[in-house]
Amino acid sequence: MPQPSAQVTAAEISRIAGVTRATVSNWRRRHDDFPSPSGGTESSPLYDLETIRTWLAARGHASAANPTEELRTTLRLHAHRSGGAADLLPLVPAASRLTPDALTALGTLPSAELAAYTRKAVAALADTVPGADAVRFTAADADVLRALLLCVRDEGGEAALGVLAERELEDSAASGTYQTPQPLADLAARLLPDTASRVLDPACGSGTLLAAAARRGAQNLYGQDTLPVQARRSAVTLMLTAPEASVTIRTGDSLRADAFPDLITDAVLCNPPYGDRDWGHDELAYDPRWAYGVPARAESELAWVQHTLAHLVPGGHAVLVLPPATASRASGRRIRAELVRSGALRAVVALPAGAAAPLHIGLQIWVLQRPEPGGGERKSVLFVDTAEAAAASAMTTDPTGGGNSAGHSRTRGTRPPLDWTDLAARVLTSWEAYLGAPDAFADEPGAARAVPVVALLDDVVDLTPARQVRASRADVDPMELAGQADDTRRGLVQAAASLGRAADRTEWHAAGSSVREWRTATASDLARGGALTLLRTAPDTKDSRDSVGAGATATGSVLTGMDIARGTAPSGDPADLRTDAAPIVATGDVLVRAVAGGSGPMARVADPTDAGALLGHQVHLFRPDPTRLDSWFLAGFLETEENIAGASTGSTIVNITPGRLRVPLLPLEEQRRYGEAFRRVHELRAEALRAARLAEETARLLTGGLTGGALLPPAPPTSD
Repeated sequence: MPQPSAQVTAAEISRIAGVTRATVSNWRRRHDDFPSPSGGTESSPLYDLETIRTWLAARGHASAANPTEELRTTLRLHAHRSGGAADLLPLVPAASRLTPDALTALGTLPSAELAAYTRKAVAALADTVPGADAVRFTAADADVLRALLLCVRDEGGEAALGVLAERELEDSAASGTYQTPQPLADLAARLLPDTASRVLDPACGSGTLLAAAARRGAQNLYGQDTLPVQARRSAVTLMLTAPEASVTIRTGDSLRADAFPDLITDAVLCNPPYGDRDWGHDELAYDPRWAYGVPARAESELAWVQHTLAHLVPGGHAVLVLPPATASRASGRRIRAELVRSGALRAVVALPAGAAAPLHIGLQIWVLQRPEPGGGERKSVLFVDTAEAAAASAMTTDPTGGGNSAGHSRTRGTRPPLDWTDLAARVLTSWEAYLGAPDAFADEPGAARAVPVVALLDDVVDLTPARQVRASRADVDPMELAGQADDTRRGLVQAAASLGRAADRTEWHAAGSSVREWRTATASDLARGGALTLLRTAPDTKDSRDSVGAGATATGSVLTGMDIARGTAPSGDPADLRTDAAPIVATGDVLVRAVAGGSGPMARVADPTDAGALLGHQVHLFRPDPTRLDSWFLAGFLETEENIAGASTGSTIVNITPGRLRVPLLPLEEQRRYGEAFRRVHELRAEALRAARLAEETARLLTGGLTGGALLPPAPPTSD
């Protein structure tokens, strides 16, 4: 049965042909033979990719997409092939070993010869890449093989791997697997001794943790993953990023079918699956790995903890990323007690929510060490709470919650952007000091504490860092707490006064007996007329490079859609853009989130704090001509609920089509009047959030001080 071709949007057609969206729209209107839509909706049609390519070729429009985009498009055209993108993964390291000239020559081979050559090259990697010997390329795969070789030649192996991963993760997202962020992987690897040469990850996923270990000098890397595509991806990732290391990756369930039953390593890094009740509890009840107790059915994480300890040399370290419930669930109390009593548990670090997926909870890092026969007694466990430290740091940076009232609030009512450099420094400083002298470790109340083993072995054995590091009555300086409470209270009084001024700044008058009406134009119309420029970060093409702006200088940060929603400063990582052609934000630009939904504003006007940031993928940038459009006027009308709804497509994920947003056609002077009004409304909302946050902080400090004995109630008023 013939397989259907992939479908593409008008935006994708423009990238394939190397033209603008407007050009594609003109083709649709002016050429009767332009292919009819094969799916989608009237407002967002989809076109048969093969038919579009045939039409473009007939008119002399050879593909102008860069190699990465061409590979992405070709993969969609060949999405029906058996094996999918996963079969192409082993070809990436094989191609990366060849010179550009050799890759060019390969691309010119007849289809059958190309398939035979690549099939043989992939099979040669069977010892390193799981399943490579089962890959079967045919002449029908020639187009996608050539596209992959071209991408490796011009963009590099990691770029090609990124495109293949996009497609394979579509199939594995339902499994609940999450990629470990590189900063977290680097932190976990730095908690291992520098001498760790043999490192195992029994739930290796995409290989991020093992790659971090390789950057720290590990020479022998072992990994296993239940999902074959993840195991294959991990092997390819490590071959590209750690070419000098010895890599051994296997497929299978590490708990039920350990691929390395006799392997003893210097260290283990692992971010195992969470909340898995089908981990093998019944069939593994008498497994010798359970030296600290048989894990309950609900305690799969403690099964992984003991699995990692079983693979360590005496004195070897394991670092695991675990959900916070592992530290406190009643069903795991006995095993936690044995881990503490034996000295196997060395440290527990609480991370802020948002450090890694799932983003709504604060994960923990557990550092373990396999006890050595005859080794010294370990008298304490280190606890570090970076979540509380991050909150305290935000308050120290801006104790009154102040910000640029004419611009936007930076931390009001939202989590501040995570500073991985600061977080890692806090954790490593405490860990290194504790390793050097556990008995002399200087506690930092509320942030880090070495808790005696005997104090942990109570009825619950709760290893939650926030509980263990919280300041006791003896740690609190009443004068310092009183000063903090007074400073915050003064900030609240100032914020309340500022809120009152913002609310009372002007009177709002009715437009008359009926609402005012005006003519409007779409953003696309205004862009064609030169009144504004529409920009968005796209794959690295000539058009996107030209749009960056002459003389602009980037700051290195990225402004994301989440920054707009939360009102925070640009917080994104430039490495996530995967392009060198992101537009640079300038003061006065209007920034609109590309995906609707959730709380928080949809748009904001860039102020000097935003200037120089790179534009994130999920943000549309509207750059108005200041002689024709006022920025605040534009922002105010762009983010209205009616406007956003009219320019949205999709149901689960609602995407904004920026060119369809409408703007009233008003004289510039009148625009400025509306713009000033929108700016004042923005100030009002910002001041309200600031006052609410300071009220909560003031109440927390006063309540804690009164109940903790550090503060006294005010003296009763004296009567005359």
